[in-house]
Amino acid sequence: MSVNMALAGSVALTHLGVIRAKGADAASFLHGQLTNDVAGLDGSQARLAGFCSAKGRLLASFIAWKAADDEVLLACHASVLPATLKRLSMFVLRAKCRLTDASAEVPLFGVAGTPARAELARLPVWGQQALNDGQWIRLPDAAGIPRALRVGGTADPEVTDLPMAEWRWLEVQSGVPVIEAETAESFVPQMLNFELIGGVNFQKGCYPGQEIVARAQYRGTVKRRMFLFDVDLPAQPGQEIFHSADPNQPAGMVVNAAMHPGGEGCSVLAEVKLATLDAGSLHVGAPDGPSLRRGELPYPVVADADEAV
Repeated sequence: MSVNMALAGSVALTHLGVIRAKGADAASFLHGQLTNDVAGLDGSQARLAGFCSAKGRLLASFIAWKAADDEVLLACHASVLPATLKRLSMFVLRAKCRLTDASAEVPLFGVAGTPARAELARLPVWGQQALNDGQWIRLPDAAGIPRALRVGGTADPEVTDLPMAEWRWLEVQSGVPVIEAETAESFVPQMLNFELIGGVNFQKGCYPGQEIVARAQYRGTVKRRMFLFDVDLPAQPGQEIFHSADPNQPAGMVVNAAMHPGGEGCSVLAEVKLATLDAGSLHVGAPDGPSLRRGELPYPVVADADEAV
């Protein structure tokens, strides 16, 4: 499908929420809970990070950044925020850190196309800078289109409104997964390519599930990966995927899905067994469900089960 810079504008990201960690120990506390380095964050960067169960399964995925010396903000899908906030709060104990839901106080806007290109020309991916109308974080491009997360401020009347459906499609095209309620605790980070896109730091030390995540990395036990697919009918996060050669058991799961701009079919990020990519066909929802057509992620993924990490 051809996409051009007409996919441009700004949209309020109402499907996301924000957790605020405030206090002298905010960064160090989160450093010990998340898959990425939070202690090393400064005002020039943001980071992708995950929060895992003790079994190494992702409960939530975040964009994390420092709002002040004693304040870290975590943007996640709104459907996992309440449970994540409750679970994280259980581990605060004596740390000087207060966790709150700051979604109503910290508006988030997605900016794509020309407006994002103009503001973020000098920023690396996950870089951030303060501008007059808030904090800007450069996100990975999607379908060749530059994207940004704008934190704070209000809708810019000079920037065209971007439909939420188009922003969600760009999210899928970026290859950066977002954990939603339907997929919480379903995936080890490597199954979603988290370490390939900078979401895991293997030198940072302990966090919940760290031993399992490290074992999967260094012992070559991950035989499932996330890929980009297209399908002719709508798909939903959490839907099971079946392979034609073994229709009696699921071969994977839909992670995120969004309709194509214009409404013709759907793009999905889906985690599948690597062995299913060699031959046969993959189907959404049922063994005889609509078939998946593999697309191309914007980063390389090993697709050979014998070579997988």
